[in-house]
Amino acid sequence: MPHSRETSKTSAAVDPHKLTLQSSTQLPNSKVVIPRLGFGVYLSSGATCLSSCLTAFHTGYRHIDTAQYYANEQQVGRAVLESGIPRSELFITSKILAPAASPENPGVPDEHETYLSIIGSTKHIAAGEKGYIDLFLIHSPSSGPQGRKTLWKALERAYREGRVRAIGVSNFGAGHIDELKEYAEVWPPHVNQIELHPWCQQRQAVEYCQKHGIVVEAYSPLVRNEKAKDETLLRLSKKHNKTTGQILIRWSLQKGWVPLPKSDTPSRIEGNADVFDFNLDKDDMGALDALDMGDKGAIVEAVKN
Repeated sequence: MPHSRETSKTSAAVDPHKLTLQSSTQLPNSKVVIPRLGFGVYLSSGATCLSSCLTAFHTGYRHIDTAQYYANEQQVGRAVLESGIPRSELFITSKILAPAASPENPGVPDEHETYLSIIGSTKHIAAGEKGYIDLFLIHSPSSGPQGRKTLWKALERAYREGRVRAIGVSNFGAGHIDELKEYAEVWPPHVNQIELHPWCQQRQAVEYCQKHGIVVEAYSPLVRNEKAKDETLLRLSKKHNKTTGQILIRWSLQKGWVPLPKSDTPSRIEGNADVFDFNLDKDDMGALDALDMGDKGAIVEAVKN
């Protein structure tokens, strides 16, 4: 199995005040470490996705979050190649939304065909048999119990073979993760990626993950800029002389999560990484924590626990 970034000494226990763009945290029951700040590429396509990834790499990001559903794995792979950065220094995540079926049994989840779909993604990131993906997630629990089992077993096979260095889930609640125990050889999942921002804090899911050592990734940490005029956010932005986006990313980092901000604007890509020269104090964090609206605050999806 490839061994990129395994020499990092940073962990989830590191003082949040001492975080840097190079900080990583160790995945559970694994030597693999994941960068604490990622770069999302949802709705980024073609030349735009390639350019944005290269801007992110130039800025100092080393963690890109893509998915089969985003239809831009090839652009991410090209950016990896064109960046000139050794593959071992980068961390690439992808996701699979639903199991594949065999031609003989359309509509019936097939573990081997699903495995081949996962391997196809690894080849998008690096051509040939040496291609691998650092983290592969089940994108959603929506395929039902049999679909989830097929997806997980296919991921475990890719993991055993070293084509995937870590496996996890996205949009899973506690019940869905518990369900994996019935058949999983790898448990707990290394990561659960869910929607997280001050208005949707998914506290039950987060507490469950923390209890079991599962690393929590935060997608939509910027709330798609829908809260840019929030009074609390504007007050903290003024207090720290930072953008509202930078305040939200810093909050997520200090919560111990791995935020995945997304932008195709070069200045914002750079600005979203400029979050390591200030700290939110206890009152600041409390003010943002108090904005939680529960499931009603979700702009994409609140998990079902």
